[in-house]
Amino acid sequence: MRNLLIFITKYNAFFLFLIFMISSLIIYIKYNSFQKASFINSTNQVTGNLYARADELKGYLSLKEVNDKLAKENAALRNELRSSKYVDTVSKHQVADSVYKQQYVYIPAQVISNSVNKRNNYLTISRGSKDGIAKGMGVTSADGVVGKVVFVGEHLSIVQSLLHKDSRFSAMLAANKAIGYLQWGEDMDPHKGLLVDVSNNAQPKIGELVVTSELSLFPAGIPIGKVSKLNAKGGGFFLNMEVALAVDFSKLEYVNVVINKFALEQATLEAQEKKADE
Repeated sequence: MRNLLIFITKYNAFFLFLIFMISSLIIYIKYNSFQKASFINSTNQVTGNLYARADELKGYLSLKEVNDKLAKENAALRNELRSSKYVDTVSKHQVADSVYKQQYVYIPAQVISNSVNKRNNYLTISRGSKDGIAKGMGVTSADGVVGKVVFVGEHLSIVQSLLHKDSRFSAMLAANKAIGYLQWGEDMDPHKGLLVDVSNNAQPKIGELVVTSELSLFPAGIPIGKVSKLNAKGGGFFLNMEVALAVDFSKLEYVNVVINKFALEQATLEAQEKKADE
């Protein structure tokens, strides 16, 4: 306290000047309408700018919550798409009653980690067995095919990216439905894939859309990319072509895990068929 009094005494002239200056400004502004209006206007502008910056900061801090909400809404909308359902047709008294029933269910997940510069690339996602995720399920993003689930924990899962030497998905040309297989190219370009084993009768065009076929893990028609180069080497009796991938794997933040309700039944039947042929 003593030091404070010494400080005030030492600089009393400055503090008196400050008090008189503030008092004169208050009187000047209070009793002059023009200056008062200018002061209020300036104060409102400063306050408005501060509120705007605070609102921007608040919006930025809540981006994760907003993105999570949007991801869930997108998954819910995908669940309602006709491509996620199958037709259950009942014929009775020559009357066909077609009812759409759910075949594919989408579960949104956040990408925890991701690689694009290796020969075998993987993603870690924020969903696991407790969320209904299982090995072999397909994974998509808003732009197209991402990969398939290969390892599942209780809370997290590992996805084998399309950018992996062993990734191979059934795909087709959207225009004429010619089926082939989509795989990653040997040049390890994260923006390009290779559509192989397409029938020689197909007549693909540059820019033609390549989508998933009905033989894939996914609903038919999910984008994979567009034909960017025809007559890629190694085709033999079939056509191979280069595909510009729809998904930018370096920017993945959210994905959807695709649950095919018929997957287990299909796998069981195919295993029985394989065993019968042996």
